[in-house]
Amino acid sequence: MSEPKEYNEIKQAGLKITVPRTKILALLGQSPTRHMSAEDIYKEFLAEDQEIALATIYRVLTQFEQAGIVIRHNFGDNQSVFELDQGEHHDHLICVRCNGVKEFVDDTIEQRQESIAKKFGYEMTDHELNIYGICKECQTQFKA
Repeated sequence: MSEPKEYNEIKQAGLKITVPRTKILALLGQSPTRHMSAEDIYKEFLAEDQEIALATIYRVLTQFEQAGIVIRHNFGDNQSVFELDQGEHHDHLICVRCNGVKEFVDDTIEQRQESIAKKFGYEMTDHELNIYGICKECQTQFKA
């Protein structure tokens, strides 16, 4: 019988396999939204009658971030959200009403950012683009 993929990711990061780590990693992998705060994770565990301290969730997420398993984002609401680092770059559209997040990739934007960095003498090592606005669903809901 093979080990769950969460075990391999945790081992490869050099971390000890623990129940909280495997549960949090599995939950992040199953999330349809991909972006979850520590509080979102805590609420999911409570809904499933699973005991896990919020402090443990924060500690595990920080360890995962340091190990390169997750990426932390701050979308302007003073709350960090986390997503699994799946190795592909993408940018975000964030709704200021419902806090929904949509991911997108645009080659033209990527090329333009590279040329801007080069123009100012920067060697780009990383970047993050977040576009804030009101999603189609919220526009429709608030027009009614």
